[in-house]
Amino acid sequence: MNRIAIEQVGNGEGDGSASVPTRETQAESGPNEDRSRPQGEARDRPGLVSGLLQRFRPRMPRLMRQDLTQALLQPETGDEADEDAFSPEERAMLNNILRLREVRVEDIMVPRADIKAVEITTTLGDLMKQFEASGHSRMPVYGESLDDPRGMIHIRDVVGHITRVARPARPNGNGAPERKPRAGLDLRQINLARKVESLGIIRKVLFVPPSMQAADLMARMQATRTQMALVIDEYGGTDGLVSLEDVIEMVVGNIEDEHDDEAAMITETGDGIYYADARAGLDEVKALVGDDFDVSEFEEEADTIGGLLFSELGRVPTRGEVVQALPGFEFQVLEADPRRVKRVRIVRLRTGDRRRRIVEGLATAP
Repeated sequence: MNRIAIEQVGNGEGDGSASVPTRETQAESGPNEDRSRPQGEARDRPGLVSGLLQRFRPRMPRLMRQDLTQALLQPETGDEADEDAFSPEERAMLNNILRLREVRVEDIMVPRADIKAVEITTTLGDLMKQFEASGHSRMPVYGESLDDPRGMIHIRDVVGHITRVARPARPNGNGAPERKPRAGLDLRQINLARKVESLGIIRKVLFVPPSMQAADLMARMQATRTQMALVIDEYGGTDGLVSLEDVIEMVVGNIEDEHDDEAAMITETGDGIYYADARAGLDEVKALVGDDFDVSEFEEEADTIGGLLFSELGRVPTRGEVVQALPGFEFQVLEADPRRVKRVRIVRLRTGDRRRRIVEGLATAP
């Protein structure tokens, strides 16, 4: 994964006419002169923001955060020939960067219920099956439960272990393995019944609080060269999981790869029936269903379909339960476990259905 560097633009002093030094001028002036650069002056180095801000440097060489914010507030001209205009993609990324200091780990983490993890007593064979099923390259390892984390396993280390064990080594005259072993692998040497804890492939994982700023987490991950962190609550329990990719996606948007599940979060089958993943956002559902899918009452309480049903009932609904959380719609729980709803069918009620349900409600009212 490419590393994304976020360049901080400082608040420089001076008359605003100083030019930004380039690599060539830095090389000519030497390292001592480079140290004398004002602390707030932007450095000329590759970064996500530096290229986007290059067009502003002739006019605003000491561009401040407020200036960038003001520039983004200007309406789009729609003129593709205007080189100074931000594209919609640039606007989105820059706005996300400005918001990065406000985003906390709990805002971007994978919730505990969705974590794919490996028990430390799992065998090598079962571990390979879990990696295949999950499509992830890293998975956390736990002892008795997720509240007893032991580290993480990278698929690359699994492949490395298999290669080392399966590679035949023919001793030379001194009894030591030959320097250049044969290319073939003897997979019969692999003991698939060995447990994860005995393979020596468990790596350390970061432990961070949910209130930690996402920007601070990214810096810590880069410093420790660790791309996974477990989010731990005040009682030591595991709240969720966050990866470096989660932080980057907050800036550049969703990053899809060949292993990501491309199934839509909500689909329409016709006749006013929709099938939705309970994690589908309410705004996403409203965009497909229509403006009559009025969720304004739950804006402060829920962001997803599952959250909507939980807010309505005050508990996790059970499989097969029917909930009327919004006027004109019926929610049928298709899949659920004791901790969360997984899949929901949304049915748009016809006029006759609405009247019948109103009459039934009046008849059963005390």
